[in-house]
This record gives sequence, structure tokens and C-alpha cells, in this order.
Amino acid sequence: MNLEKGGRGAIERMVEAYGFKTRQALCDHLGVSKSTLATRYMRDSFPAEWVIQCALETKVSLNWLVSGVHAEEPTKVYSQNENLIIVDIFKITKSELTKVDKLTVDKKFVAEGEKISFAIESHDSLILLNQEWSVLVDGIWLINLDGEMTLRKIIKLPNKRVRVVNNDSEFECYADELNISAKAVATFIRG
Repeated sequence: MNLEKGGRGAIERMVEAYGFKTRQALCDHLGVSKSTLATRYMRDSFPAEWVIQCALETKVSLNWLVSGVHAEEPTKVYSQNENLIIVDIFKITKSELTKVDKLTVDKKFVAEGEKISFAIESHDSLILLNQEWSVLVDGIWLINLDGEMTLRKIIKLPNKRVRVVNNDSEFECYADELNISAKAVATFIRG
């Protein structure tokens, strides 16, 4: 590993780890001038002290910050404030999830004990979802319906049956017939 080079990639990964949109925001956070960061970026000079600080504050893998190699792409990054979590935002495009951005969320917006795995943006709302659920309850769920990802309201019925509802239609089936991906833990409506 050559730590003389790799500054550009490391700086870009730090911007992503913190959830910033610009390198200027990274400068402000680190307390360094724009010209200092620009020099390291242009010369591809590795910013070891910044990378270590970023790893400690965000809990992102040091290996990923240094090399860009990660066992899995980081979808959840914790900020230096333990109440904030950075998650990916997806849109459902042509019945598939498409990553569009990142979102910083205060965990106080969801019930205690709930986790936030990612968010889905629709035309009028932003929905926070948890992939780590254990019990099917009434509510909004992300399901794979015949190969298409969709958000649907699910209502539990007797005998392990459920009613699956959207704006246009509804149907009933057994709960184990559904391919459920995640449950909605909070919905924010755009005003």
C-alpha cells in the first residue's frame, strides 16, 4: 500500500462517509482551508490524519477509507453524533430500487429499538424502512410482488392471512406467500 498517493480517492470517500455533498463541507468539518484540501487533492497526497479522524468519528472501515475496498458497500454510516445515522435513499423506478442520494436522520424520529436500514423517496413522501423485522404487523411494507418492488399496506387477518392494499386494488393471501423486504418505521409527508 502506497500512502504517498491515493489522496483524491480518500478525500472523496471521506465526503461520502460524513454524508457531505461537497469537499467544502469536509473542509469546514475538519477545520482546514479549502486551499489545503485542494492541494492534497490535486497532488493526490494521502491525508492520513484526516482519514484516521474520519474513521474514528464515523465508524466507517479504515480499510475502505484508505483503499476503497470494502466487503460490502457502506449503506449505513454513523456520524460523530450517535443519534444521527446516514442511510441511502432509493426510488422505485420501473419496479426496481434505484439509489438516488443519502440522508442524515435523527434516530429520535423512530420508535425506540427500531433500526433504519434505508429510505425510499416517492412523489409526496420519504419513508424510512427497517430490513431487520421479526413479526409481521399492520403497516406499510416493501414487498417483491411478482418480481416488482412495491410499497403496500398490509393488514393482518385471522388464520395467518393478510390483506395487501394499495390505492387501486387489494387482495388477500397467506402471509408466507409474500416476499417481504422491509417494513416502514416512519413516513414524512411533503407539505
